[in-house]
Amino acid sequence: MQRSDDTLPAMCFSRLRRTEFSLVCAALVLLVSRPAPAQQAGGYVAKLQHNLEGNIIPFWLSRCVDERHGGYLIDFDEHGKPSGKTDKMIVTQARMLWFFSRLAREGYQPEKTLNAADTGFRFLRDKMLDKKNGGFFWDVDVTGDRHLLPNKHLYGQSFGLYALSEYAIATKKPEALELATAVFQTLELKAHDRQYGGYLESFSEDWTLLRTGNSYMGPVEYKLMNTHLHLLESVTAYYRASRSPLALQRLVELIQIESNAVVRKGLSGCTDKYRRNWEPDISDGYARISYGHDLENIWLLVDACKAANLSPYPLLDLFRATFANAQKYGFDRQNGGFFESGPFLQEADKTDKVWWVEAEACVSALYMYRLTHDPMYWNVFAKTYDFIDQYQTDWTNGDWWETVRDGKGIGAKAHIWKAAYHNGRAMLECLAILRELPDSVKSSEQ
Repeated sequence: MQRSDDTLPAMCFSRLRRTEFSLVCAALVLLVSRPAPAQQAGGYVAKLQHNLEGNIIPFWLSRCVDERHGGYLIDFDEHGKPSGKTDKMIVTQARMLWFFSRLAREGYQPEKTLNAADTGFRFLRDKMLDKKNGGFFWDVDVTGDRHLLPNKHLYGQSFGLYALSEYAIATKKPEALELATAVFQTLELKAHDRQYGGYLESFSEDWTLLRTGNSYMGPVEYKLMNTHLHLLESVTAYYRASRSPLALQRLVELIQIESNAVVRKGLSGCTDKYRRNWEPDISDGYARISYGHDLENIWLLVDACKAANLSPYPLLDLFRATFANAQKYGFDRQNGGFFESGPFLQEADKTDKVWWVEAEACVSALYMYRLTHDPMYWNVFAKTYDFIDQYQTDWTNGDWWETVRDGKGIGAKAHIWKAAYHNGRAMLECLAILRELPDSVKSSEQ
């Protein structure tokens, strides 16, 4: 006798053991009883606000401003104590100038954070800027008088432009915008690749293109997805500050590069190394996916489109696929958070939880939730931030652990590659979305 469709659910459940049936019921109850994202947003606002104002800001504001020499001291051990290394690299000097400028613009202890930003601006202007050749030195001593690593790399130049642009927006000082414009024009003249698009990256002190050997970011012959990712954010900020028509052209060009040239078709993931004509190099261990960079790329593209007055929705299919690839191979479904990296179409083999990866994952997940209102993205955000709150944040000594390995936080709190940029920015970006979320959801449902 043929059974009616009405009996199918009962038949399926009858084949489950009692314990399995109980687990299914418990999961269904949890799913039904879990508050909607809009209802959870307020709780996460409080958590992230506490992390930012009670942990990240006081850690950096209390110890990194170099009142004697200018700029910032950015070397602290796992306990937040000075490590004795005092050289100053353009990447993290600029990142801290960006951070304090953004805090001042958003009203976080504006007098103190603006003073901290002023200190960083003067150091970049007076000590790190190459007044003869243009652009910034890579690394100087604590005073800024000795140029320890004087060559130019676009990765560092990009952060200099990013910081000056944010400082100009925050302070509205003409001098800041003029200096940002001078840096942008130097990059246009010395590094923009008119034939193939994007930027050449590795140069000597006088901007002679380096053709052999290694730069500060690896082999000199490559264009890097990583560098162009940060050029995307810096030109976005510079265009917002200047409204330069040329900056808009370069911004659209960088959107094209970061949404197409660096994406490996069929993988829905990005690789890092490219020949000048954007031919990818996936030899010698380069056939890997960095989940943090892929996730960061999503939200920086959305933000760039907003600045350029372009809709991000034509790129939504790419965003979904890129996020899905990172989630499939790099997301820790049990504990939350994303692993560091992995080979193509395989589970992650570098399974540390690195502070900047977790930070960018939170921002990307919320950007995707705002675009789609798919609760899956909200759940990834919530589970990742819960991991950060429990394991990545050092609530005793301040800031975030550089790495979480086997559930334990390890590593220095600050060095020439680790400042308040990733985690501080993530808290600011996420808080902005969380605060608008209930109204955003309501308006989308009308």
